[in-house]
Amino acid sequence: MRRHAGVAVAVALIAGLAVGGMVQPTVGQGGLIGQAIKLFGIGYVVKTYGTQINDAINSLMANNNAKNRDMTKVVPILSVGVGIASNNPGAYIGAAQVQGPASAVNKVAAVAQIEGSVLGSVRLRGLIPVDTLNPLAGNLHRVYGVGVSALVDFQL
Repeated sequence: MRRHAGVAVAVALIAGLAVGGMVQPTVGQGGLIGQAIKLFGIGYVVKTYGTQINDAINSLMANNNAKNRDMTKVVPILSVGVGIASNNPGAYIGAAQVQGPASAVNKVAAVAQIEGSVLGSVRLRGLIPVDTLNPLAGNLHRVYGVGVSALVDFQL
């Protein structure tokens, strides 16, 4: 069952690449990606299909004259539970493409999302490339020289 769902997700992603480098899946494909996320989690989908997602983002950028010059890769976004963030610290909440020199990008394991607010009505979200899948609030191991170049939203 898992293998069939994984193959279906791969076919959906490759089909999406073939249709002009679009990142958003068509109606029929979106359900397959959502099923894979529900069955295996975002971390599994990013680990297994991150290269294809990364290639789709790079095609999207290139098709819009915004090609990345540095190395890129897709990693999960993790909420670290700071401020107004999730009550489940470390929960997988999405994916992001990071970009920078290869030596630094290769160190990135995830993007940590920290949240807060100011003046009670302004929401703040920081996205920080980190070297671990278990970031701890107040003790993040940031990978310097790497930035977030794209966000990946999964429709469930």
